[in-house]
Formats: sequence, C-alpha cells, structure tokens
Amino acid sequence: MPVPLTLYDNYARALRPFVPLKPGGDVGLYTCGPTVYDYQHIGNYRTFLFEDTLRRVLEWNGYRVKHVMNVTDVGHLTSDADTGEDKMEKGARRTGKSAWEIAQMYTDAFLADLKLLNIEDPTILCRATDHIAQQIAFIADLEKKGFTYRTSDGIYFDTSTQADYGYLARLDVKGLEAGKRVDIAEKRHPTDFALWKISPPGEKRQMEWDSPWGRGFPGWHIECSAMAQLYLGDFFDIHCGGEDHIPVHHTNEIAQTEARVGTHLANFWLHGYFLLLNDAKMAKSAGEFLRLQSLIDRGYDPLAYRYLCLTGHYRSQLNFTWDALDAAATGLARMRQLFFALAIDPNAKPDELYVERFTDCVNDDLNVPRALAVAWEALRGDLLPAQKRVTLASFDRVFGLALERWTPREESIPDQVKALADARATARKAKNWAEADRLRDALHAAGWEMEDRPDGYSLKRKS
Repeated sequence: MPVPLTLYDNYARALRPFVPLKPGGDVGLYTCGPTVYDYQHIGNYRTFLFEDTLRRVLEWNGYRVKHVMNVTDVGHLTSDADTGEDKMEKGARRTGKSAWEIAQMYTDAFLADLKLLNIEDPTILCRATDHIAQQIAFIADLEKKGFTYRTSDGIYFDTSTQADYGYLARLDVKGLEAGKRVDIAEKRHPTDFALWKISPPGEKRQMEWDSPWGRGFPGWHIECSAMAQLYLGDFFDIHCGGEDHIPVHHTNEIAQTEARVGTHLANFWLHGYFLLLNDAKMAKSAGEFLRLQSLIDRGYDPLAYRYLCLTGHYRSQLNFTWDALDAAATGLARMRQLFFALAIDPNAKPDELYVERFTDCVNDDLNVPRALAVAWEALRGDLLPAQKRVTLASFDRVFGLALERWTPREESIPDQVKALADARATARKAKNWAEADRLRDALHAAGWEMEDRPDGYSLKRKS
C-alpha cells in the first residue's frame, strides 16, 4: 500500500500526515498570488509551480481542491515596514498608464504565463480591489475587539496584544523591541503593521476608498485574511507562499485572523524556497530579472523551465543557470520523444508497482525529484510499450509536462524521400528484407532516418 500524504507544516516546523479538515475529500487551498505592478519573474514562477504541484498531488490522492489565489492590485508598499510608495502607484508612474490599467495588463500577462507553464487555473482568482468592503469589515471587527490603534497616517494592528505573535516565524519579538530604532515613526512597536492607510491631505491617489477612518486604502496583509476567510472559512486546510512571506506577510495574516476568529487561518502552512541567480535571490527590486518571455526569446520551451523546477525539492533553494536549463530542456525533449514513440493501447493499465513507488515519492512531502527518477526508470524498463505509455501519462498528472499533447515538429519531407519510405514499408510488409535493407540504406544516403512504428513509420533527418 502507498504511504499516506505527509507535508511539512512550517507552523509546527514538522512533517505531519495530511488529513482534510472536512470529511468527504474536499480541500481548501489558498496561495498568495502576484502583485501586479510589473511582470512576474521566473523566481516567482518557481513558487507558483510548487503550489501547482501540491494541488496536483492532492488531486492524485483523490481530493477535490478548492484553490483560491489572490491578485494584489493595491496596498503593497515598497517596504514591508509600511513605508514607501504603493507599488501600484509606482508602477503606474513608471509606465505612464493608470494604476487600473497596469493592474489589468500585468494580471493578463500573469495568466498567459500560467498557461504557458501548464499551471492549473485557480478555482477562484480574487482581486484585492474587488473586496474592499470585506477588508473594511475585518478591520472594524479588530477595532471593536481592541486590537488596533490610530496614527496620523492610518490604523495599525497592535502586536503586543498577542502573546504568541510571530510564532510562525519564531520571531524574537522582545529582541526586536529592545533594538527598535526611531524610524518606526508613530508605531508603538516595530512589529505593528498597517491595516488601513489614510491618504495624505492634499494628495490624490488613483486607488483610494472611503472608510470609517478616512479616505485611503487597505494594507497588504489584510486582503489575504479577508478573502481567504470569505472563500474558505475561518480555518481551512493549506495556505502557501514563498519563503519570504514567513516573517512578515503570513505572520501578520495569522495575527489578524487569530484576533478576529481565534484560528491561525490554515491547518498547514507550506512555503516554496527561492530560485537563485548567481547564488543571489532573484527579485524585481534588484532592477534586473528574468521573465518567462526572456527564456522564450532564447528559444526555450516554457515547459523546460517547469522540468527544471521538478528536479529540485520545493524546500531547497534552486540555483538557476543556463547550463541547468539546457540540461532540463534535453531531459524534457528525450522524455517527449520516448513517450511519443510508445504504442497506444486503450486497454492498457498503469503498472501498479511503479504507481505505488511514484505515490510513495510524491506523498513524501512532494518529493518530485525522486518521482521523476521513478518515471525515467519506468520509461527505460521492461514494461510493454503501451503499459509504459499509460504509466507515464498517469504520472504526468502530477508533473504537468503535457506529454500526451506533444508531437514532433513536422518537417517538409521531399517527395523522393517519401517514395523511398513508402517502398520500404511495402517491402517490410511483404517480408522482402533484402529490398527493405537496400531502401533503408538509400534513405540514410539521402540524410534521413526511418523509424518503424506499429501504426506505420516516422521520418526524421539524421543528426
């Protein structure tokens, strides 16, 4: 019997058996989506690919996943310390477009990239600007319960009201308090964070709303707590994001939700680790970053990047190099070619032993690199070709490499070469082996290779 699904919960800092909170096989999954002030870089997509793999493994185990992803189109300031400019306003100034226009443009670009990477669409894609009323109601509840205070620039969450604030990140709150500097402005404590920012007098923002505290806009953290609770309830199964979300964004989501409803929002907290470029974190703030389009412009299939990400465990950092991407592209091309050449039999069933071994790997905290090794072993092993095909096709439900959709690029085959190949096929059918060999040699001399298949033959240029 395959091992049950086990996941590493960062809240507990331990591997835990996954058991859905609700009976019947329904799972609630919330993943932090893009801030749409710019294009996403391939480091961002490593996190989204990890979350897609998690969803696919849950579905592999028979669960029905309700996947909610947010789009941050307001409230994410250039500093996690609640200072600086709203990233949307900054992006609007950089592009010469309105904040609303760039939000739509970069959201559309993000969704197009998801399709290129074969990432499954979320069940619900929710924008922060569509849920201002829910965020205001959330903040009002926190205010009634005594968790907030007001400054000249907004409403803040008072982290000193929670004895376990920062548990997810194991923050040394007392140490932070002792070492606080004067740059926390009117905040009472270094870890306090903005729930609602009030627009400065005389300043007209592109994105602002009326609220009980004045015209302004929500903080970054409140959107996820409000939308997750709206769509998944007070306590749901899994919340995901990048490792950089642990000390601030997810810590503050938990604080808000504990204050409002008494839960830490999700039963499991999973985080994907960074993609490194030259051993440094890839980030938009560095001024240069690789988009998915950057890879395409160099001639790479986007799924080669997906394959590269499958070769590293989500809880280990992955160093991006062009050599590594070349190796991934080669591996993907070889897997596609071998898969395509396999016979099709609608009655064939996946090999049970390989399926069990594969399940053991992916259920071991999403150990996809080992699962990929099992897939290669099955592909190169002694199974009948049709059984290899259905076994690999079943594994691809997790890998997401779209193996069944791939076909070799059609080449223009000269008429004389096609005539030689047809004649050889006829000779083989008649068991005229000497003539078949002669025609094969003629094809080779013309620069072509012929591969016999159960349903006919294929031709390709000699390499």
